[in-house]
Order: sequence, then structure tokens, then C-alpha cells
Amino acid sequence: AVAADTEQVQQGPWAETTEGTGLNLTCLHPEITADSTHWYRQFADQPPQLVATAVRGTKAVLEPEGSLWVSADRRSSALWLRRPRRGDAAVYYCAL
Repeated sequence: AVAADTEQVQQGPWAETTEGTGLNLTCLHPEITADSTHWYRQFADQPPQLVATAVRGTKAVLEPEGSLWVSADRRSSALWLRRPRRGDAAVYYCAL
């Protein structure tokens, strides 16, 4: 299920970087302990694409290159884009 309650799931509304410079996207949900955390990205006029899923700890992400970190208490996560390209510009969502 996608957590749509913005008062319980907090993501930054905007993130920007230059091409090739790493970017960290965070998701906080202090009142919800996630069974698993999923990150999706959505390009204009396309359905969301699953980027990565994790329960806790750090997991390598292949496309876009980077990693997904989930806190030990499973109440926050961060998607690290190692060297984002222009083609990685999209809307990124975390889902619980």
C-alpha cells in the first residue's frame, strides 16, 4: 500500500543537483514502522517504476546507480543517487 497521508510520511518537495553530483532523497514517517520500504520514480506521462525495496540496512541500487538505506527502526529511509544524469529527473516516491 502506498502511504498517501503527507502528515505521516514526509518527503522533501524538491531536490536539485548538477549532473554527476550525488543527491540524497529522504523519507520520514516517525509514527509508522514500515514492514518494508519501496522507492519509485515516475517520469512525465509514465506509470511509476520500482527503483528499490528494502526492510532495513543498506542495499545497492542499479538504476539509477546508488543505494537505499532504511533505518534500524524502519521509520526513515534515504535513496542516494550516486551520479544522477539528466535522464534521472523524475518524481521520486517512497511507499510503505
